[in-house]
Amino acid sequence: MKIIVDAFGGDNAPLEILKGCAEAVKELDIDILLTGSEAEIRRVAKENDISLDRMEIADTPDVLTMEDHAGAVLKEKSNSSMALGLKLLAEGKGDGFLSGGNSGALVVGTTMIVKRIKNIKRVAFAPILPKKKGFFMLIDSGANVDCKPEMLRQFGVMGSIYMEKVMNVSRPRVGLANIGTEEHKGGELQQEAYILLKEAGLHFIGNVEAREIPEDAADVVVADGFTGNMLLKMYEGVSIAMMQMFKEVFFKNWKNKLAASMLLKDIKELKKTMDYNEYGGAPIMGAAKPVFKTHGSAKAKTVKNALRLTKSYIAGNVVDEIAAAVAVYKESQAKEKQAD
Repeated sequence: MKIIVDAFGGDNAPLEILKGCAEAVKELDIDILLTGSEAEIRRVAKENDISLDRMEIADTPDVLTMEDHAGAVLKEKSNSSMALGLKLLAEGKGDGFLSGGNSGALVVGTTMIVKRIKNIKRVAFAPILPKKKGFFMLIDSGANVDCKPEMLRQFGVMGSIYMEKVMNVSRPRVGLANIGTEEHKGGELQQEAYILLKEAGLHFIGNVEAREIPEDAADVVVADGFTGNMLLKMYEGVSIAMMQMFKEVFFKNWKNKLAASMLLKDIKELKKTMDYNEYGGAPIMGAAKPVFKTHGSAKAKTVKNALRLTKSYIAGNVVDEIAAAVAVYKESQAKEKQAD
């Protein structure tokens, strides 16, 4: 299995990207195709004693920055490390693609270069986040600000397949993010999406409120991109703030420090549970080939874990599973129209 990696995508590139790739090659038994300046990649690897064993390099001098507009991946920065990686994936030069670069550009590039699965309306960001018991997927978390009900139904289908095939969750519970649990709650979008999700053949549990999500409300939380991104940023912000508050309390005086020393193991375990680096990144669901977005601030550990998820995504044939599910639904719709 060969995974293409944008060596210059993210704040800590290329050093942390190379370190994460080197760890992944050893632990995951995969091959890597790096995109970016070959001279810079080799210089950084040599200076930091990083092995490039089982890694190829596709040389390109351009880098797409966080400040570039999304469409630059197709125009001004069409020779960037991100754009080249997407092109190589589309050409079949690798089995999947990973980047920590500009999110908007990655969505545009994925849609226009790699393309969408047939009949999928929009691709969606789908990060895995921690909850009280395990983890859940939030889909969409920002790729589509304006959504239609059918898009939310597809998000539920794609998220359910991912959780089962990649995260090994049996019969994942799918919930719709809303302002109340009653069926009539929300605006027109949520009310129509509720009906579609209910009829989609999923383990749909209905609406879920934001306060219920961290408690174990669902395995897949479906939302339009605006709502999902607000949930994501708030979730991350509260987690960071809470850990900082815990730290301040434990270091307040010598008594608290003593208590903290007795709870150190549990504190470390809690921190690990709430650490996004444990999950690596988010798939761009609906793409015709596996594309993953890792965090812009990703360190080596995050990159390695993102590559682990990418490998599982490829091995689980998630793209084919989604395509098959969409085809079945389209066929059933066609039969209903004929019957009418």
